[in-house]
Amino acid sequence: MTMPQAEATRSGAEDDRLLSSSVLSRLMVRPEMGALVGALAIWIYFAIVAGDSGFLTAGGTATYLEVAAQLGILAVAVSLLMIGGEFDLSIGSVIGAAGMIVALLSVEYGWNIWFAIPVAVVASVFVGLVNGVLVIRTGLPSFIITLSMLFIVRGLTIALTRKATGRTNVGGMREVAGYDLAEQVFASRIEIGGAGFPISIAWWLGLTALATWLLLRTSFGNWTFGVGGNPQAARNLGVPVFRVKVVLFVLAALAGCLVAIIQVVSSTGADVLRGQQQEFYAIIAVVIGGTLLTGGYGSAIGAALGALIFGMVRQGIVFAGYDADWFQVFLGGMLLIAVLINRFVRSRAMESRR
Repeated sequence: MTMPQAEATRSGAEDDRLLSSSVLSRLMVRPEMGALVGALAIWIYFAIVAGDSGFLTAGGTATYLEVAAQLGILAVAVSLLMIGGEFDLSIGSVIGAAGMIVALLSVEYGWNIWFAIPVAVVASVFVGLVNGVLVIRTGLPSFIITLSMLFIVRGLTIALTRKATGRTNVGGMREVAGYDLAEQVFASRIEIGGAGFPISIAWWLGLTALATWLLLRTSFGNWTFGVGGNPQAARNLGVPVFRVKVVLFVLAALAGCLVAIIQVVSSTGADVLRGQQQEFYAIIAVVIGGTLLTGGYGSAIGAALGALIFGMVRQGIVFAGYDADWFQVFLGGMLLIAVLINRFVRSRAMESRR
């Protein structure tokens, strides 16, 4: 081999190593990579310790995917909002309120369920609008505004339901007009491998794909990252900050409404306290998925993976025969680890852009 050929060979090998290193670096700074590794590790762990107890069966898979799907619908919308630099603590109360609106109008007042659902949607949009407008106009932290809205909406739901029925729950949805079609759309099951996989999984995956496209392929997605990273700079560049943030709050409220409808139809009833703590679980799933608490960085895919981790752990503990009280200990630990990993990944991402 001549000297020029040897040098060319060494140069080619160095280029290959640099390319490989560059690809690896780009993958490492992706917000969802930590959640992907975590999801694989958790699946492997429960496959080993609970595989013989049903975790690996089609039925076992369906149970943890069902848990993940409902939380995932919330988490995907919350991820967009958090990337935009805001929080929504009221979505849990929106779940209870929207579900009760559908149940009350259908069962107590005899409405067709397909007339009751739009009323719940409009009510949810109104809550999202109020949240967004108050946060932008007052300049108060969204944490405070939406925490206040949580208590307002939940209190109104409890008071009005008691006044209308004397109870805090309403059942009998299966007998209302239009229920059969609603069940097909929101609560049917798809048979795979002898197990029934709920259609909520399809809703979850579809919304994750839609949110990912929105973030990565549209101007609105660029605006979302911009208003979360530096709202003043985004405003100076002509980004409609007010409109973007209000839309993000509305999307979060609509996600709560969708979960409420799925729950009411699948359980054939509603309860005023349904949705409690879901706002915190959604935020945990989003943070585990790589979204920064400070905004401007994250992904919908990461949020979906965070919800998957939640579902696998919640059901995996049951399959493994562990005390369910350990679930919250695990969640707290996962949240802390995720925040530390996110800070490290964010610092690496900033270094790679210099």
